[in-house]
Amino acid sequence: MAEESEVLPLLPEPPGEPPLPGIVLLGRFQPFHRGHAWLLEQALSHPDCPTEMPVRIAIGSANQPEDLVNPWSAQEREQMVRAWVHDQAPHEEDRVEVVAIPDIDDPPNWVEHASRYHGGPGIMFTSDAPTAALYAAADWPVVNVELMQREDYEGWRIRDTLQMLSTVTEHEVSIEVACATIPESVSRLIIDNGWHARLAFMGLPVEPVG
Repeated sequence: MAEESEVLPLLPEPPGEPPLPGIVLLGRFQPFHRGHAWLLEQALSHPDCPTEMPVRIAIGSANQPEDLVNPWSAQEREQMVRAWVHDQAPHEEDRVEVVAIPDIDDPPNWVEHASRYHGGPGIMFTSDAPTAALYAAADWPVVNVELMQREDYEGWRIRDTLQMLSTVTEHEVSIEVACATIPESVSRLIIDNGWHARLAFMGLPVEPVG
């Protein structure tokens, strides 16, 4: 979260016209892990989600500075989503859309703000109770699903593992460990590009100079 004195730019800017209603999955996806993949699979096949509607991945915190909580840019996270879709659901590539949304730190006005990016009332598809409540209060239809093994797919745990792997030199060993919680296509994207290496230098105490 930014300091109170710091105002984050609202980037990216919203499109001139919001997209047509879709099935929205909202998250930070830091990184896109097996819990997210399961949720996306459910959205693509759920009986309450019309197949003619796009499934729109809404990537939050798009304007947050790089740190241990938000180590990957919105563009990198979009690549993670698209890598999984290309590998596991190639027939749905045209249906899955990705939008990036900046934070505003204002929950009561979040849905109005986010709708400028992900479109007006379609269907919110979520396993997160606060998100479900927020969108239901804004008169969105909401599909609640229970995320299996939620404790295994907590983002901070997965980032801790990737931070540890940033010190491991055996490439395939790193991918094997990452695959326990991250789909293989996404694990390879992260490890092959060295996106986990930056975690080694985050969160360390810095000695003042002078």
